[in-house]
Amino acid sequence: MFTKIRLLGTIAVLSLGLFSQPLLAHAHLKTVVPATGSTVSPAPKVLTLNFSEGIELNFSKVKVSGPDNQLVKTGKLVLAPDNNQQIQVPFETELTAGKYHVDWQIVSVDGHKTKGQYSFTVN
Repeated sequence: MFTKIRLLGTIAVLSLGLFSQPLLAHAHLKTVVPATGSTVSPAPKVLTLNFSEGIELNFSKVKVSGPDNQLVKTGKLVLAPDNNQQIQVPFETELTAGKYHVDWQIVSVDGHKTKGQYSFTVN
């Protein structure tokens, strides 16, 4: 009898661990182009952000500020063709030399929100 109780307890703990894992998932930023902390030349025409999960574009935003903390005008966020984990952010004007800060806030397809920031420099 004691062995059955232990076995049931073990199964319950393992099941809880397996089923709660997706509940804790969030989309994490994996890679960006231009890369975090990089210095690039020529200036990029598009930002590319790659996440660990699919993204709900309608609830996500990316803000870019440049030298002197001026907001950079960007076009509409788009998902990469055939990849709902990659957001592309086109710039509406050419970036000048200086340091740029990217603030992103996304909602993954499972409804979880995540946010972060990084910077790059245009030479």
